[in-house]
Amino acid sequence: MSAVANPATVEECLRVGTGFTQGDRNWIAEQFGPLDSRLAAFHADATEMEITVKDREARGQKVTLECWIGGREKIVTTSSEEDLHAAIMDVRDDLRRRLNDSKTKREPRSNRHLRETPEVEIDIPR
Repeated sequence: MSAVANPATVEECLRVGTGFTQGDRNWIAEQFGPLDSRLAAFHADATEMEITVKDREARGQKVTLECWIGGREKIVTTSSEEDLHAAIMDVRDDLRRRLNDSKTKREPRSNRHLRETPEVEIDIPR
C-alpha cells in the first residue's frame, strides 16, 4: 500500500461532543496518540472521530467513540467504566483493535482467503 498524501491524525480528525469541553479535547487527543499509526493509512479528509460521554462522572456514565472512514462502515466503541480516564483508554484500545481487524480482513497478504483467486474455466467457442 502506498503512503497516503494527507494521512489522518487524531489531532486533525477528533472532535469532542456531548459531555466534553473543548478544554478536554487536548488531553483526550494526547491519550489517543497511539491511534495515529493506525489512522495514517487513511486520508484525513475522509476520516472523522467523535467522542461523547453521557452522565459524566456519575454511576452508569457511558463513553462513546465513533469513527467514520470513507468507504467503510462506521465503527462505534463504548465503555461503561466508572473512571473517566479508564473509559477513554477502553474506547481507544477497542478502536485500535477494530481498525487492526478491519485491515487484516481487507489486505490480501495478511489473509490467505482474500489472496487466493478461484480458477475459472472459460469455454471458448471454436
